[in-house]
Amino acid sequence: MVNKWMQRIDLLLLISVLGLLFTGLIALYSSSYSTVRSSSSMGYFNLQLIWILIGLVIMAVMTFIPYKIFQDFAYVLYFLSLILLVAVLLFGSGGSGAQRWLRVGMFRFQPSEFAKLAVLLASARYLSSARRDINRPKTFVVTSFIFIIPFLLILKQPDLGTALALIVVLLPLCYWAGLKPSNLFLLITPIIVLIASFNFYFFLAVMIILLVFLYFLRRSVIFSALNFALNIAVGLITPVLWSNLKDYQQQRIKIFLNPEADPLGAGYQIIQSKVAIGSGGLFGRGYLQGSQTQLRFLPEQHTDFIYAIIGEEFGFVGVLFGLAFFAVFLLSASRIASLQKSAFNSIVAIGIATLIGFHMVVNIGMTIGLLPVTGLPLPFISYGGSAMLTNMAMTGLLLNFYRNRYLY
Repeated sequence: MVNKWMQRIDLLLLISVLGLLFTGLIALYSSSYSTVRSSSSMGYFNLQLIWILIGLVIMAVMTFIPYKIFQDFAYVLYFLSLILLVAVLLFGSGGSGAQRWLRVGMFRFQPSEFAKLAVLLASARYLSSARRDINRPKTFVVTSFIFIIPFLLILKQPDLGTALALIVVLLPLCYWAGLKPSNLFLLITPIIVLIASFNFYFFLAVMIILLVFLYFLRRSVIFSALNFALNIAVGLITPVLWSNLKDYQQQRIKIFLNPEADPLGAGYQIIQSKVAIGSGGLFGRGYLQGSQTQLRFLPEQHTDFIYAIIGEEFGFVGVLFGLAFFAVFLLSASRIASLQKSAFNSIVAIGIATLIGFHMVVNIGMTIGLLPVTGLPLPFISYGGSAMLTNMAMTGLLLNFYRNRYLY
């Protein structure tokens, strides 16, 4: 009986999550070490421990709920998430001009975290219908709107990092649902053009490649002309998009390209993070011995830059262990998606893998200066109740899908 039960649990996925949670608690304790010693009130470490315990309960519940319920109530959860996102704009709280939290009594939470899961469920239900063909324009447009509406509401808060994390899932999800590679390329091209438009020669090269691709694609002349014109328009509108970014968003991108331009201002975070990681060497400076961490030179060390603590105190070896846990999680999630008989379960699983993977790449990328600072937390490791509970709920869904992998 025990062996049969164990066969229905993805142990690799479960071990990877527990490993990430343990890694996060170790780093968070170091981050709040001085605060915990000097204060009688509960620090970040104790609060995170509570969120993890609640998250484990949610994960267990999500694992054993009949999986059809998630499909049946996908649209209900989606519209509820939209209501909460609108409520944030009307009644939300936050700092520095941002409204990202809703307060209920003593507690506050971020509806944008809940929206990630709701969008995955709603889009998966729509795409999993036997009548849906993602290569048809109507199907793709409807699927896009499922993502775009919450994307715009989250962007309005403003929370560019979370909004991007949400919209990035769209194309991988559609590809997994059957989008042809040629159509995928045409959808990715405007993003490439957007980046290329900052350099005339790069922009010109991309447009020539697109022109050649459209010629060999052998679509109608009208289709090719409209696609080419769309990409030209994207290139022309880029300066307008840049001017509409918030000042702090523009500054993050400029500082990403040259952090030393403002070492005591906007570039301070990236510089201190790179110093912390670099000083760790191969085996680290020792637990609770990191000078950047313990002397509070490292900003936002309990959230955005928590991985720099691991790099400083445990070195390159410690960083590799953390990456190994993430690799096992992502491989397990992808394997679960490929094993599913249910199209709905498969699409949700690949969406979860994409979402967690994007958060991981962006967060670690910004700590080592390879990507701009976006404010995205590191899944299962950074401090935060809303993100932790959402990630644990997603893990519960993956475990649920693994248990029911042979069911339609």
